[in-house]
This record gives sequence, structure tokens and C-alpha cells, in this order.
Amino acid sequence: MAKKLIILKTITRLSVLASLVMGVALLATAPVAAQNYSFSIPKMTVDLVFNSQGIATLDYVYNFTNESGAHPIDYVDIGLPTTDYDMSSITADVNGQAITDITVSSYVSGITLGLGAQTIQPGNSGTVHVSIGVIRGMLYKSTSNGKSYASLNFEPNYFSSQYVVGHTDETISLHLPPGIQQNEPVYYTPKNWPGNGTPQSSYDSQKRVTYTWTATNASSSATYYFGAEFPASYVPASAISAVPAPTSSSSSGGGSGINLGCGNIFVIGFFIFFLISIFGGLGGSRAVSGTRLNYLPPKISLEGHGIKRGLTAVEAGILMQLPLDKVLTMILFGVVKKGAASVATKEPLKLDVTTPAPQGLYPYEVEFLAAFSKANVSDQRLALQNLVVNLVNSVSAKMKGFSQKETVDYYQSIMKQAWSEVETAGTPEVKSQKFDENLEWTMLDRNFDGHTRTVFTPIPVFMPMWWGGFDPAYRGMSTGAAGGVTSVSTQPFGMGGRSSGGLPSLPGADFAASMVNGTSTFAAGAIGNLTSFTGGITNRTNPAPPPTSGGFSGGGGHCACACACAGCACACAGGGR
Repeated sequence: MAKKLIILKTITRLSVLASLVMGVALLATAPVAAQNYSFSIPKMTVDLVFNSQGIATLDYVYNFTNESGAHPIDYVDIGLPTTDYDMSSITADVNGQAITDITVSSYVSGITLGLGAQTIQPGNSGTVHVSIGVIRGMLYKSTSNGKSYASLNFEPNYFSSQYVVGHTDETISLHLPPGIQQNEPVYYTPKNWPGNGTPQSSYDSQKRVTYTWTATNASSSATYYFGAEFPASYVPASAISAVPAPTSSSSSGGGSGINLGCGNIFVIGFFIFFLISIFGGLGGSRAVSGTRLNYLPPKISLEGHGIKRGLTAVEAGILMQLPLDKVLTMILFGVVKKGAASVATKEPLKLDVTTPAPQGLYPYEVEFLAAFSKANVSDQRLALQNLVVNLVNSVSAKMKGFSQKETVDYYQSIMKQAWSEVETAGTPEVKSQKFDENLEWTMLDRNFDGHTRTVFTPIPVFMPMWWGGFDPAYRGMSTGAAGGVTSVSTQPFGMGGRSSGGLPSLPGADFAASMVNGTSTFAAGAIGNLTSFTGGITNRTNPAPPPTSGGFSGGGGHCACACACAGCACACAGGGR
């Protein structure tokens, strides 16, 4: 009985002690809870702009709505992607009224804006704008496909989830250094982003290539990651770092941060991140390299059943992932054969587009002609990239439920049959005719160049009726409305002669060289660098995961808010203290 009394007394004392502790805790936290920050951000925009020196300017615009009964929004903390920024370059305003209380934050790896007289009171709204004019150390080396590229990964500022309510209409724009052509850079599919992963690609007012992502259901307390890469030659080598270096675990500027005992967390977290950067980054780099020329989305390779018949030769070429200069040359032959266009000049490549267009053009042929109607080469290449993206999407849709392997094998057999008809033809005239009829299908052959030389070098080739529309050098003939030759010169072409039907002929070697050179001429004159052109398509149709070899934009990694990521914008306590 005595033991029971002792136990009961002990339990009672512990209960009283626990009640006292809870009571003290409630008393201590009650004033804080009564004045807690609580706000929504209906709209925000972020612009990260790089100049020719690789230095970034970061611009935020937040539309705050302070909740009724909440703490006034008197301070706003902005996490920055690196610690190498110039305080003197920072400007801020609230509703257009400048504020000057801008200090290094003790809460985040970044800055604190003191709103002062522009404090946003409970129940009111206000627009906070801040511009950090000089941020260095955001670019890292990323070697893709044997070429030197600079890469960046950017995590916009975010606020603690205990302060933010509702969704945000969020717009993020990355402005790459000036001078980059539209087909040269590659964007990374955003991580965690609720909106469309494919950005709007455009030029800004300073002719910078710009990638813009928007989402109406974003969260200002969520962490999102955006990135891109571009040829390193557009910025000084000194602006590009190799790998992120370890930094102090204290907040920038000497502030203690919200430590939460996270010194060890940071050390462990950074060590893990460093290993991922070194070893995982190799895989990321290979992913970018491997997918730069693989433009089909992975879902098309998911096995269905049966063969998808009815594809055109061009669509089959997309399914086989032929080099895009060959695919576009196939389209060029198609529109010339149909009389929809003729080659005006090869260097630079310009087309004379027939008006009105003949009937029976495929959608991709219509887009092809529209692309060559643009005067600006950059606009032309962007339109051709859009054409290919639409073509890839169309083929993907048509292949739904069918077997890619069986379908590819089927069109390979058509290609082989086409070559067989050419090779077994009894006379040069018939051989030339069969080649003309089967041209697009024979071009599915990855050894088309060598095969053409082998088949035609020993014999003369009688030129097809439309050849003058493709090669201006042999345009000693007039073309009819359908692009066919209606009359020919009485003189033989080149070193060749004529068939009994009056068609001009060429030595087979010359014809083969002209066919083979047609593809390379198209690439040089219309799409520029094939890898860059294809990369601009791949990052939309089959994007690589963001490579970790470049790090997460800078040398941050401070311990504020127990944030253990190296180089991220750790903005866990935004919106006040």
C-alpha cells in the first residue's frame, strides 16, 4: 500500500509539473500567436537578368495582402542565391515609395527590407519591389555533348508556410546574356513547378533570349527550381565557376540566423550535396548530352501492340529519330516536288514560295513554307523548331497504343523495298524514275549518302522533272504550275546527255554528290549548328533533368532555417521576424 501511495504521489507531482510547464509555454507563446504574421501574395513576378559579364540582376515584385488581425508587414526578408552581391546596388520601394532600410538579414541568407512608414497594415494590400543590381557567382561549368556551356540553377525566394496563405499567380523569367541566338541555349524543366514545364521562349527588349514560366496556382512558400545552359563563350571565363565551394554555416553578414541547432545538419547536408554534385552530376551531364539529340519523348517508347500504318516518310523519320537536318531536307524535297516552292539561293538558303499554295500539303509542309516566309534568320529557325516540336507531338499522338519497335521495323522494311526497286531496275531511265518515286522512303536509310553513291556512281542519272526547283544551278528550264519541267534546253546538262524523253542527265557521281550535299547545305543555310538546333527542340520534347554538375546557383548553403542545401536561396523566414 505504501508503494502505491508513493507511485500516486509521484504521478501527481509529474502531472502538476507538466501542467505548469504547459501553462508557462502557453503564456509565453500567447502574445506571439496574437501577433503572428499572416498574409497572401496574389501575384508575384521574378526576373533574373544576366549581362555580358555574367553578372546577374534579380528583380522581385510582390503584391501582398495582409490578413485582418495579423501582425503588420513591417519587414520582408529576401533570400539571395549567392553571398557575392553588392549592397550598394540594391533598391526597393513599396507602392512606388522608396525605402532605405535595407540590411543584411539575420533570418535568411540574404537581406531584410524595413518598410518603415510604408508598413502594410492588417487588412491592407501593398506592392513591394526590390532589385538587387549586382549578384555574382551564379554560373557554373557544364560540358554537354563535347561543347563548353555555362549552366545556372535558380531557386526563387520563398516565405515560411506558417505565414503564407492561398495561391500565387507567379511568373518567373530567366534572361540569358545578350548575343545568344534562339537555338543555342537549353532550359531545364522546372523542379516542383505546378505550371507548364515548357516556358515561353522570346527575346526581351535588350534582345536577350528569355525563358518565362507562369503558374496561377503556385505557392509563395514552396521551393521551385529553374535553370538553363548556354555556350560559355558569351560570358568571361572568370564568371564561370567549376563546382560550389563549402562556405561558413553562419548567415551572411555575421547574423546568427534562426539556428535551431543546425550546425551539424549543415555539415552533413553539405557533404551529401557535395557527393551528389560530383558523382550525381556526372549522370546529369550525361543526361543532357544524351538527350540533346534524342528528341522523342520517353512515353513514345512505351510498348503498345501492333504496327501504326499510314505514317508519311517524314513522320517515320521522326519516329526513327533521324537527324533533323535530314528530316527537314525530306520536307524540302516534298514541297519542291509538289510545286509549292523552289530554291532561290542555296547560300544563304532562300525559297520562292508559290502563291497560292497547291492542294494536298501536309500540316508540317505548310509550317515549313511559313517558316521560310520570315525575313529574319532567327525567326526562321525558331519557326522550324516549332514545326519539329509540333511534328514530334503529332507522331507521339499517332503512336499511342502502338508498338514503336514493330512500327520502326515496318518502315525499315518499306525503306529496304524502296531501295530494292531502285537497285533492280533494268535501265538508267527506270532506275532514275524509281529513285524519284521512292526518294523520301530511301532517305530513311541512315546510310543514304553512301547508298546513293554506290547505286548511281557507275551510271548516268536522268534528272526528275522537278530537279530545277531544287538546284538553281540546273535551272536551264522553265517550270509549270505544278513545278514540273514543261520545256528543256537543247543543250545537255553538265557532262551528261538526255534520255529519249528529253530529260537532262548527269553522271551518277555528280548526282550523288548533289544529293548528299543537299542535306549539309540545308543544315548550314537554314538551321545553323545541328546540335544547338536539335537541343532547342529536345529541351521541349524530351528535356533532361536539371544537371547537378553546376551546383545550385552559387556558394550559399548557410544554416538559416536549418536549410542544408549548398547554394540555394534559403528564405525560410520571409515576411517578418
